[in-house]
Amino acid sequence: MLDQFRLVDPGWKDFLEIALVGFVLYRVLLLLQGTRAVQMLLGIVVLVFTYAVAYALKLTMITYLLDKVFTYGVFALLIIFQPELRAALAHIGQARGVGRFFRRMEVSEVAEEIADAVERLSRSGIGAIVAIERESNLGDYLQSGSEMQAKVSADLLATIFTPYSPLHDGAVIVRGDTIIGAGCILPLSQAPFADRSLGTRHRAALGLSEESDALVIVVSEETATISIASHGRLTRNLTAQQLRDLLAGQAPPRPAESPILELHG
Repeated sequence: MLDQFRLVDPGWKDFLEIALVGFVLYRVLLLLQGTRAVQMLLGIVVLVFTYAVAYALKLTMITYLLDKVFTYGVFALLIIFQPELRAALAHIGQARGVGRFFRRMEVSEVAEEIADAVERLSRSGIGAIVAIERESNLGDYLQSGSEMQAKVSADLLATIFTPYSPLHDGAVIVRGDTIIGAGCILPLSQAPFADRSLGTRHRAALGLSEESDALVIVVSEETATISIASHGRLTRNLTAQQLRDLLAGQAPPRPAESPILELHG
């Protein structure tokens, strides 16, 4: 009887399939980590367990109702998990060479200009958010702001984020050595923030990094601290030199569990 099962005598294809399925499940869990989807998945597990118990005990009414829930629940899941599905598809579509340009840079002129502007804004306590485009195209976000074609400079960035200027509330988008947009609205992350000092700019930075491979720099208006979001992780309390090193390709360590990493000095 046992000879009828393939896994008794597994081949290399079986191990390959197990490895691929395990990797996909691991990546899915990473995408869901720190989001509301985790609680929703727990709710689904409870429903499945309830259905199994009701089926074993022959509770026909409960099994009938849960059958209907599972039949139409697929469509509800597509709506509920829409942000996570969009982020997952974005990650799948990203090329393996993400950030190639910034990893090769050695404190280039663009990195210096951005770092100088961020340091100046931090000293003045002026809030700012700068999204640096990498492999994922950020052109869709230009429609929510004002398109530009201006060479990156510290003076221009500082001017854009000056309080009461027309574009200071939105995000600046940088492509290569050019500012292509300002005053742009970015998607907000749904990750829970325990720290009340993290406002809309931090949520927008984290949200864009969840849906693309962009590098998003944030200056807090409340605390004047410098943060950077990348691959769904927010690294806080960066110094100006640490920011320069990161733009040059020497990224700080990514946290293993929390979507927010505290970095000091």
